[in-house]
Amino acid sequence: MATLYTQQANNVRKTFLLMTVFMVMVIAICYGVSFYFNNPIILYVGAVFAILTSVGSYWYSDKMVLKMTNARPVTHAEAPDLCNIVENLSITAGLPMPKVYIVDDPSPNAFATGRDPEHAVVAVTSGLLQILERNELEGVIAHELSHIGNKDMLVSTVVVVLVGFITLLSDMFLRSQIFGFGGGGRERNGDGKVQGILMIVGIVLMILSPIIATLIQLSISRKREYLADASGALLTRYPEGLASALEKISRHSGKMKRANHATAHLFISNPFGSKIRGLFSTHPPVEKRVKALRESL
Repeated sequence: MATLYTQQANNVRKTFLLMTVFMVMVIAICYGVSFYFNNPIILYVGAVFAILTSVGSYWYSDKMVLKMTNARPVTHAEAPDLCNIVENLSITAGLPMPKVYIVDDPSPNAFATGRDPEHAVVAVTSGLLQILERNELEGVIAHELSHIGNKDMLVSTVVVVLVGFITLLSDMFLRSQIFGFGGGGRERNGDGKVQGILMIVGIVLMILSPIIATLIQLSISRKREYLADASGALLTRYPEGLASALEKISRHSGKMKRANHATAHLFISNPFGSKIRGLFSTHPPVEKRVKALRESL
């Protein structure tokens, strides 16, 4: 019978597998573009650009997310129950207490961000505080602290940057075909028919790559949610609290005022209130998350 511990281990393995596939795809695309343009410098420049962009985004990710969601910091005097829960669970998890923020929005939701546990932030909406009981709120906070402990912010930021990088490469390659740049040197020195086939294959791959990359991003996001659910339940030793909270959030969820596709995967529930399922969803179905929690008691 599966337990929360086996779920956690399985989700970690699956996430690293997906990340490996992602990195291989990025390297393959960079190599393909440099080969087509007969210029290995493109591969090196692309790799350096991806690294620099990843580091920059990771370093300032918390500030960007807080600005985009219009979150405001709160003190212990303003929200004593919330701050006490965050502090107690942080001690239990062996983590530094993150800064606590509130998003003034009636839609119940929560997220964690920050480049590492020492610079982490936990934010909840005002709507979440209104509908949840204490043990349910503890489940949600434990879920978000698990994202911090599992270093999901790093994974999420790197994946977002890689998706953007693949999309940029794809756009550059397709524009070069439209305007007739690149690849000429190889065609003059080689077989024109072979080069034509390679060009067609390259165009098809460049069209599909952003779609594939986005699907991988969404898949990683869903895996991280399952992992945070399992880790959060282990932290509180009361899976029913998080399960009940997820059910309430699902019933009351609606589009947040400052919903943004770039940050949607950070929230415990889709901030657009969307019921999209399957490959194109940012979060696993609530029913499956609740079932996994209750069956693993």
